[in-house]
Amino acid sequence: MIRIIADLELAQRTVLSRSAERPDYPVELLSAVERIFGDPLSPPAAVARVLADVRARGDAALREWAYRIDDIVPHPLAVLESELATALREIPADLVEALQISAERIRAFHSLQPVRSWETSELGGVMGQRMIPLQRVGVYTPGGTAPLPSSLLMAVIPAQVAGVKEIVICTPPGREGSPVPSVICAAAHMLGIDKVFQLGGAQAVAAMAYGTETVPRVDKIVGPGNLFVTLAKKQVFGEVGIDGLAGPTETVIVADDSANPDWVAADLLAQAEHDLLATAIMITPSRSLARKVQVAVGRQMETLSRSHILIQSLSDRGGIVLVPNLETAVEIADEFAPEHLCLAVQQPQLWAERVRNAGCLFVGEDSCEVLGDYVSGSNHILPTGGTARFASSLNVLDFVRIMGVVQLDEQTAIQLIPPAVRLARAEQLDGHATAARARARNLQD
Repeated sequence: MIRIIADLELAQRTVLSRSAERPDYPVELLSAVERIFGDPLSPPAAVARVLADVRARGDAALREWAYRIDDIVPHPLAVLESELATALREIPADLVEALQISAERIRAFHSLQPVRSWETSELGGVMGQRMIPLQRVGVYTPGGTAPLPSSLLMAVIPAQVAGVKEIVICTPPGREGSPVPSVICAAAHMLGIDKVFQLGGAQAVAAMAYGTETVPRVDKIVGPGNLFVTLAKKQVFGEVGIDGLAGPTETVIVADDSANPDWVAADLLAQAEHDLLATAIMITPSRSLARKVQVAVGRQMETLSRSHILIQSLSDRGGIVLVPNLETAVEIADEFAPEHLCLAVQQPQLWAERVRNAGCLFVGEDSCEVLGDYVSGSNHILPTGGTARFASSLNVLDFVRIMGVVQLDEQTAIQLIPPAVRLARAEQLDGHATAARARARNLQD
């Protein structure tokens, strides 16, 4: 059952609160780390040890840590290209069709993003910017409790649209040491990817960041993952680029009396079933809707297979928050800056104009967040934890470098030398001033 919170101050201290304090890691997690590493390490310290070992010993370290952490030794590390092709032939035809529809819409959406080189003569000579695709990108595709081919599509396709020449995928083997799930292999082959490695966790990030005998070093690592993947990405940043540091997933639904309570309940449950730390919140001025959604959540939850996850995530991080009016609801949601913000209200476009902070905005009840997860075409790799205030969804710009180009004509250069000299002297950089003056013609002090 999801709780209704009528006290806004209480909601701000609980479900709408984000603590910046040091993470309180579960006892079970810390015990597992100590069992694996033989020391009572914090998760960041454990990740650092894995990264250092993979950097020093390459493939041998990858195999050892796979065995110690997951009790498997992936062999070979690379999935054979023939196995990728076989997977695409053998998965159900309707699943292939769904993957193709998703891929086509993702490619069409990202192909419309304004990423282009340009130059102008309006500033004197020729000046501009070149958009240069990254050479090699690594994509982490989660496996964990379930394979996520949708995340593979969301990460790979924008890179291909940007013109990245080589894409490497790391994904954990299946449960109990079984091969990489067929649907992941099929999606990779459908997109023309032939470098897929059976690697998960921090060791996968280390392999892509540093390179090993088998796994090539990449320029940037993208894709969501668990705590250890996120910690590893944080620690290798600077050696390679990263897309961001993904936290637990989150959805906020702003709704009024016009909303369908069964639909809202289903959307909340779809978010809450991701994992124990998922956030699913509805904000509404309607007590009637709040009660109807609460009942619908309880009823629908009984029919879902991940009820054990739903119970904890809704208890810890879920809630229905009552507010005085719709304007307050939108303001609170915007301040929270959620990964997903859904507007299940009358005149949703009008309220959408007031939203500035969300990873992705879903306008109207037909635009449910689940469609964004799979087939709308927008990217579902989004900023979490309030970082939507300054971060963006994964997009084509994540896979290019912007290089400025300066080719001044002589007249413009002469005009710019005096202010450059003055600025250099103000900064007490005589060498800079001298370099500029060396090009001056008839320049007076």
